[in-house]
Amino acid sequence: MKIAVDGPAGAGKSTIARLVAKQLGLRYLDTGAMYRAITLEALRRGVRAEDEAALMRVASSVDLRIVFQGDNGNRIYLNEEDVTDLIRQQDVTAHVSEVSSHKQVREFIVALQEQVGKQGSIVMDGRDIGTVVMPDADWKFFLEATVEERARRRRLELEARGLIVDVLELQEQIRERDHRDSTREISPLKKAEDAIGIDTTSLSIAEVVHKLLGLIEEGSPDVQISGCHH
Repeated sequence: MKIAVDGPAGAGKSTIARLVAKQLGLRYLDTGAMYRAITLEALRRGVRAEDEAALMRVASSVDLRIVFQGDNGNRIYLNEEDVTDLIRQQDVTAHVSEVSSHKQVREFIVALQEQVGKQGSIVMDGRDIGTVVMPDADWKFFLEATVEERARRRRLELEARGLIVDVLELQEQIRERDHRDSTREISPLKKAEDAIGIDTTSLSIAEVVHKLLGLIEEGSPDVQISGCHH
């Protein structure tokens, strides 16, 4: 079974996709983490986000490894260094959208994602999973939420890490990222024609997970939910 969960930044994709994978006993891949890892390495090397050729040299020279950890999601390794937490830093977040907008970078990472997808049942989240990476997915979901709600969630996430941020500034960053992601030439953020749209603005994580699992169970009677492996 292949499940694609797409949507803009802050819509809850990663958390929800990971929990759905856990309930179904499937692997989970946070595809955005792969772009973040390349962005982190580029920043470390002083490579500018607009320099596609230099970014490709970074991408093709690093050993990027994803370790599936079941309930705990993914651990991301760059040249054997665990960078799972480092790729969530603000400077990476500020540059990842531009890095991931380059044609060659996307093609390189998408090829890696497609390889992972071919290795068996999986839940993947991102911005182009249902349209580009797994167009043959059995289930496609597109999660949305208002800019205000997504900024609120992001602020809480950052405050939990001890960072104090301006919510209006976060809203502006999210609007800019939405615009960049949805207007880029390669693999833009858009809802697949056969995807099920879900507005998560007024729903809790548990409610969204319950909704997705209910739809999957209803459409696939043979699926057993509660962490049973398939």
